[in-house]
Amino acid sequence: MIRVGLISDTHGLLRAEALAFLQGSDLIVHAGDIGSAAILADLAKVAPLASVRGNNDHGPWAETIPATEMIKVGGIYLYVIHDLMQLDIDPRAAGVRVVVAGHSHRPSVREDDGVLFVNPGSAGPRRFRLPVAVGEIRIDGHQVAARTIELLAPVAVFT
Repeated sequence: MIRVGLISDTHGLLRAEALAFLQGSDLIVHAGDIGSAAILADLAKVAPLASVRGNNDHGPWAETIPATEMIKVGGIYLYVIHDLMQLDIDPRAAGVRVVVAGHSHRPSVREDDGVLFVNPGSAGPRRFRLPVAVGEIRIDGHQVAARTIELLAPVAVFT
């Protein structure tokens, strides 16, 4: 069983809760809007790391980070892109089993035509009333399962 930890939209904030969740990962994937090279350095101390550049990742530190990444993990391919609306391949035709994206700050897991689409949500600063979340993919041969989890309690809303 291979565990791939998923994180996105840290925007310069790597929460202790996110690091704790990612412990024990065989690979960590950051789906963009990283915020700084220090975030990548800290994640790389936990497990091997793959990352893509988000629309807010600018400057010399971000220039070498690819916009997309195709990764073979075990017997399957993951395709990582920050903004799913900019998906530039037909995942099924390309043999991709899982597409990982961030950008929306909304955690989600859905399957479409044999391709699993996973957005771990935002692990950085809370945006509006969206949850602070991370995710994981578990791979066992050609079997794949994914989930997201909220790291912080929901925001209380007063009326």
